[in-house]
Amino acid sequence: MTFLGKLVPAPLLSAALFALWLALARSTSVGQVVLGLGLALAVPLLTSALRLTNVRVRRPLVVVRFILRVGYDVLLSNFEVAWDVVRWRWRRPRSKFVIVPLDLRDPLGLAALSMVTTVVPGTVWSELALDRRALLLHVWNVGDEGAFVARFKARYEEPLREIFE
Repeated sequence: MTFLGKLVPAPLLSAALFALWLALARSTSVGQVVLGLGLALAVPLLTSALRLTNVRVRRPLVVVRFILRVGYDVLLSNFEVAWDVVRWRWRRPRSKFVIVPLDLRDPLGLAALSMVTTVVPGTVWSELALDRRALLLHVWNVGDEGAFVARFKARYEEPLREIFE
């Protein structure tokens, strides 16, 4: 590996961190550029052991479809949760903890599933079983638990299995 490759092990990450720093600082002064460059060089070096090097996405078109589905679900869930909050006095949501059995085993797929669960309003990733065979979710409003589990698995777990396994 060359000197530049050792100094900048993840050039895209470094570029993104630098741009994000300048955007958040809303300044391109010398001090902000120096701080941004320092972060852009230091963070990838300090986190290099955390990055996986052999990531393989098996179905790129499924990735696009999955991203669109999650985006749609985020928008729809925002409206549903907001509507539930508005009508709180007349009809309380049926929130509860739901156990979802998992077939997904890939660590990156599980990480993506945790992010999706966190991003979609109305669901919170509460716990993953030690053997990774079950997931405990807190759901804002769930009627039929079996239907919720089937929908969750079909919309999120199955596409992630196609992508990562």
